[in-house]
Amino acid sequence: MEHINKRALFNGSCFALITTAFSFSIRAGILPQLAEEFGFSAEQLGFINSMWFLGFPISMILGGLFYHSFGPKNIMRVAFVAHTLGILLTIYGNGYELLLVSTLLIGVGNGCTEAACNPMIADTYSGVQMDKMLNRFHMWFPGGIILGAIISKYMTALDTSWQSQIWVIMVPTLIYAILFYGKEFPKPKLERANSLVENLKAMGNPLYIFLFCCMALTAITEFGPNQWVNVVLSYSGADAMLILALVSGVMVVGRFFAGTVVSVLGQTGVLLLSAVLATIGIFLFSTVTGPMAYVAAVIFSLGICYNWPVMIGAVAEKVPLSSALGMSVLGGIGFFSTSIFQPVIGNWIDSARIANRAEGLSGDVLELAAGQDTLAKMTVFPAILIVLFTILFIWQRKAGKGRKRALEVT
Repeated sequence: MEHINKRALFNGSCFALITTAFSFSIRAGILPQLAEEFGFSAEQLGFINSMWFLGFPISMILGGLFYHSFGPKNIMRVAFVAHTLGILLTIYGNGYELLLVSTLLIGVGNGCTEAACNPMIADTYSGVQMDKMLNRFHMWFPGGIILGAIISKYMTALDTSWQSQIWVIMVPTLIYAILFYGKEFPKPKLERANSLVENLKAMGNPLYIFLFCCMALTAITEFGPNQWVNVVLSYSGADAMLILALVSGVMVVGRFFAGTVVSVLGQTGVLLLSAVLATIGIFLFSTVTGPMAYVAAVIFSLGICYNWPVMIGAVAEKVPLSSALGMSVLGGIGFFSTSIFQPVIGNWIDSARIANRAEGLSGDVLELAAGQDTLAKMTVFPAILIVLFTILFIWQRKAGKGRKRALEVT
């Protein structure tokens, strides 16, 4: 019975994350139809999209705060209600304000999924198995984005209404609700982890603070280039959408085999190697054109595919008393970092355009040069991580030797 419970809970978590991914890719796919039907400006569409990112960290951090008192089962009930209301308001709402509210609700549902499922999986599995299952859980975000994008593209080509596309998001929503129904969720591995005071004390641990700072950089390393690479590579002779599909595809495969990779390299080794590969990948994006861009995409995707789940796993394993709150706050800083760096990156592009225009460049050549200059600047994020994860590697190695000596004395 316990085995069936574990499997149902894990599969339910995966379908909840597919719901998140579908809400990301399908809603992106219907933006042109929304603009045409309602006459929205690009700025209005941007505000609608921003609600998705706003709801996410708010509910994620609140879910972490009340994880033990409210419970993961209840958090997933909130997720189901928020997803369902968001989907229905999107379909039957008629106007800008309701679309803002509906997108915010879907973002809240997505954040609840992260807040409940990450600690639930961490409490269900241990050691390398925990890293393996967290990575397999998180592989459904890029996997779901690919699947949702294909569905949206196919339905749009068949001239299907955007409302019908939004109904598709309801399919994984209902599946995760059915899989979670009546199931018992695991209790924390450490009884003290039930205490909010203990959680907050653990988050004052130097190791947690260090990982917290690293997460801000790992998140922007992943989402920064992904947000802008379409703009840049549109002028490079490579198919930008194919690049994004390739990145997501490699991430799915990489996360599926994460258990083996982590068992060989360890968590810190994986993070350090990822920083090196991400630096190389982004640097190549900033210099190559044509077919070589696909090589850069593979290297870049290998550099980012393990970051998010392994960082969550590192907190669960190395600072266990921080519990669900520690994991949720870590994820929250990742999204916050992504949001605050986006205008910085945009400013880099604007400045690069001005500088390259002054040198006589124009048209596609100007856009490519500005984009590549900006990507070159983005290498600073993973480059800093190489230094930080090297420090962490040495730090953890010394700590391990200290624990070993202590055991030998006793």
